[in-house]
Amino acid sequence: MPVPKSVVRIEKDGLKFVDSVDKCSYTMQELCRAALRDVGKFVCKRFRQSFYTHFFKRTGKVNRFTQYWVKHKKELIPELQVGIKPNAFYGGFQELGTSKEPRMGLLTKAVEDNIAEIVMIESKYLSALEDEAMAMSLISEEDYEGNGD
Repeated sequence: MPVPKSVVRIEKDGLKFVDSVDKCSYTMQELCRAALRDVGKFVCKRFRQSFYTHFFKRTGKVNRFTQYWVKHKKELIPELQVGIKPNAFYGGFQELGTSKEPRMGLLTKAVEDNIAEIVMIESKYLSALEDEAMAMSLISEEDYEGNGD
């Protein structure tokens, strides 16, 4: 994806103000967002695998309602949230526990057990900074919110 074009904001008395995008900061922010998107997909996949080791595949809808969200471009530092949507009512109880059921923490364990893989995914994007063409090919505007499929 190319860098957004410059826009002429004010033109008066021979003076022209051009609002341009800093190419370096734009590329860094978009690479961070793309890396977080891939980490979100990875964590959702690992959560589903661990979920199905405890429950039958036909039990509940927690797998469909696990989702990741990468914060919008307007934020200075992109953030990733991975969680279980409210439609998977019992998924929250399984993750956090109740007074009668112990805490399973499958989503938490999916992240904690795969820190090395997450770092490897993130480092793939940071190493792409050496080559501008490779960096631009990794940036995609498509799915920064998804269910990890």
